[in-house]
Amino acid sequence: MALITNVSDYEELAKQKLSKMVFDFYASGAEDQWTLKENREAFARISFRPRVLIDVSHINMSMSVLGYNISMPIMVAPTALHKLAHPEGEVASARAAAAAGTIMMLSSWSSCSIEEVNLSGPGLRFFQLSVFKDRNFVQQLVRRVEDAGYKAIAVTVDAPRLGCREADIRNRFALPENVVLKCFEGLDLSSMDKANDSGLAAYVASQINSSLSWKDIKWLQTITQLPILVKGVITAEDARIAIECGVAGIIVSNHGGRQLDHLPATISCLEEVVREAKGRVPVFLDGGIRRGTDVFKALALGASGVFIGRPVLFALAVDGEAGVKKALQMLRDELQIAMALSGCTSLKEITRGHVSTEADRIRLSRL
Repeated sequence: MALITNVSDYEELAKQKLSKMVFDFYASGAEDQWTLKENREAFARISFRPRVLIDVSHINMSMSVLGYNISMPIMVAPTALHKLAHPEGEVASARAAAAAGTIMMLSSWSSCSIEEVNLSGPGLRFFQLSVFKDRNFVQQLVRRVEDAGYKAIAVTVDAPRLGCREADIRNRFALPENVVLKCFEGLDLSSMDKANDSGLAAYVASQINSSLSWKDIKWLQTITQLPILVKGVITAEDARIAIECGVAGIIVSNHGGRQLDHLPATISCLEEVVREAKGRVPVFLDGGIRRGTDVFKALALGASGVFIGRPVLFALAVDGEAGVKKALQMLRDELQIAMALSGCTSLKEITRGHVSTEADRIRLSRL
């Protein structure tokens, strides 16, 4: 195997290893994929303002999320159908996250069941909930999540319909016989039309509740004691309503550029949401993180932590559980170096003054 030195190497290797249909399903975005690219490129427009001559011989990256201690501010984002990448699927990803001492968020579109992932071994797990039309089914799902010991639920709020993912339509994306949407076991899957464009997309679209509103967040709070986060908020206006609704946290996300194209990069929306949150709830970020320096930039702009999605899938495809462990370790090592070279010995020492954004530079040029 080629020497892997950063998480982007896994993407190149995964492209060689996976079928075009599967690679494109993981890698592509909506329509012209502008947001997909911008999620990455926006990080490159943020530069560092390091402090020097600080003792950085001991660096502590540990933190607490909703009262649970983790080893680093890098967590595993919910992504669909890990078994398309590797036969062990989400079980392998969960074990790798646990070994790294961090949180795995399981997707509603998982190819391993809630229970299988729980039985894979110890570990802190959250669940990403897509709210479906059938409320009884949603309640059953929430019960299963609670019974399996998951610690929080993140409701996806940016997908009342699926974005237009043209690669999946071109490739006529369909699930192989041996990969099943495990959260839907017991539901009638016969309505999946594999001949029509993207069979999965058509089925999912038929099940998603397009009438989902803030009232449903309130309803969810009545059926579970678990903390509820919202995933997919990118404006101050929605952050304000989320906090008024009593959510436990906000995940700034544009669905990895897979929903509405021409949304700004998540890193470009982060400060607006953080300012509105005013420390009342933690604000997390996903989208475009490929380096420890990206993690540092997100923390400097006010994120409590970050979630990574595609790097996990690509590492899983290349080398299973060991690949995901290595991807998480590389990001951890890079963050540690970025902290040392910026003069920060703990996460709380990473401040807004450690980075310079485009907006900062424009303001300075006008002085």
